[in-house]
Amino acid sequence: MPNIQMTTLPHPDHRSGPPLLRETLGTVLRGLRGETGRTLRDVADAARVSPGYLSEIERGRKEASSELLASISGALDVSLGEILIRAAFEVSPPGTVSPPCTDSSKGTDSSPGSVSAREPVLAA
Repeated sequence: MPNIQMTTLPHPDHRSGPPLLRETLGTVLRGLRGETGRTLRDVADAARVSPGYLSEIERGRKEASSELLASISGALDVSLGEILIRAAFEVSPPGTVSPPCTDSSKGTDSSPGSVSAREPVLAA
């Protein structure tokens, strides 16, 4: 019988390198939910998704479709653009993307010289 060498691959949770987009989006969604003090069940019900599936998305275990992201953003009363800007800020090298500065009462950027959601936010 031949001697077969077994190699153990690292578990996906223990890999090095930048986080996956699904992990970053999940972290952003969980953070936004926490900022508003909403429960997982409340947001899941409003987004018409099961609490278990929303939990999987928040933990970066499942990919959220664009339709589901739109539904979750609506449930959180935050624009999809805000979610994507926050995710871009998290995965970009320091200094290349401006952090989102929103007026939480309006959900819009109210800082002087702010960039609208349709303008790029990448630094030159």
